[in-house]
Amino acid sequence: MVLEDASPRVALPVGLLALLPVAWYGLGSSLAAAAVSTINVVLILACLYVAFGPVDGHHESESKPAGTS
Repeated sequence: MVLEDASPRVALPVGLLALLPVAWYGLGSSLAAAAVSTINVVLILACLYVAFGPVDGHHESESKPAGTS
């Protein structure tokens, strides 16, 4: 499988791998800092999941050039 062919919704579990370094950081450092870092990673992944998802009701055939009615 080529990475360019992977949809963002399929690639989401790969993004969750970012939680592994956060867990390691939490074990070796402050637990509060690890909690904030975990929340940040989850927020970023959620935003990317929504931003790169399909758009409902979007059809290219319905688009009109600018300036036409």
